[in-house]
Amino acid sequence: MTAVQHTGPGPTLGIVGGTGAVGAVVLQILPLRRHLWGQVRVAAGDDEVGRVLRVGDEEVRVEPLAAGFFDDLDIAIFDNPPSIAAEWVELAAERGVVAIDNSTVFRTEPDVPLVVPEVNPRRVADRPRGVIANPGATVMTMIDVLAVLHAGWELTELVVTTFQAASGLGRAGMTRLHDELDVVHGDRTLGTRPGDVRRLLEHELGADSPFPAPLALNVVPFVGHHAGGGWTSEENKVRDETRKILDLPDLPISATCVRVPVISSHSVTLHATFARRIKVAEARQALVEAPAVVVLDDPDEPEFPTPNDVVGADPRFVGRIRQAPGSPTTLDLFISGDNLRKGAALNMLQTAELVAAGL
Repeated sequence: MTAVQHTGPGPTLGIVGGTGAVGAVVLQILPLRRHLWGQVRVAAGDDEVGRVLRVGDEEVRVEPLAAGFFDDLDIAIFDNPPSIAAEWVELAAERGVVAIDNSTVFRTEPDVPLVVPEVNPRRVADRPRGVIANPGATVMTMIDVLAVLHAGWELTELVVTTFQAASGLGRAGMTRLHDELDVVHGDRTLGTRPGDVRRLLEHELGADSPFPAPLALNVVPFVGHHAGGGWTSEENKVRDETRKILDLPDLPISATCVRVPVISSHSVTLHATFARRIKVAEARQALVEAPAVVVLDDPDEPEFPTPNDVVGADPRFVGRIRQAPGSPTTLDLFISGDNLRKGAALNMLQTAELVAAGL
């Protein structure tokens, strides 16, 4: 069969890039929300065409990515490299399909909304080009927490350090980290001499890697490409996307993005400054009441979020909430969240549901 059939009424959903790391999570989540859609179709590259995928107890056969795929679709979600998205997202929109795109192509375009349903749901209706952008997973890790705190105390400055999982680079990143871990496993002398891990990995795996430095037994303080002035493209994305979602175009933001040897789930530290005095207890209570946030914050236990503990979960988990002495308008905290679920797949599905509700 070429599409998942469903007896109930509802719009038709297309998933472009359904065989990638994010697409796999979309199909994993979709059965829980299946009743909202009349039909689901999947497209991918030529080497995946004909492959049968599971959506709960149903099957869907991967179709070729071609103009005809968008016939009779109402909404399509895209998870593709920018070069592919730039062509096919606009083609879909030209054919009357509402396109929700996870690439970087449209996120900063002024006439394309950047949507997080818990933060700015009304923006889905403001789509003059028929395109809605999905924020990057790093921003998604922290944006719900920031929106809650901004609503209560007015955010005026932000310093961010990210700890980004290998899955941020999709299957290629996860595979490379697993391969590196296989190579270094069992050698307890590694990491004790300059460059020993790098030399071993290049010897065993070659120098061709999605990471600019070894990730096993290491951290890499460079995510993306150099974007000028010493900043990386990922650091600029954190700044620009956060400003756009919160509608704070001049918010001072400084980000340092770091890749860490974690398979999946990003983490961030925030040092946030507000216009009004903020108390830790008040901030904690506001976050406890937020629908998409879970507070894990008991230093005496100790209890705090880690990427390994939150992988596979939908909310963002926040802890280490504290305040430096003599700084009544600042707050420091740590957040972890699954970058493939809410960081990409779930947010696109939730956005698609908002669009469907207005069709």
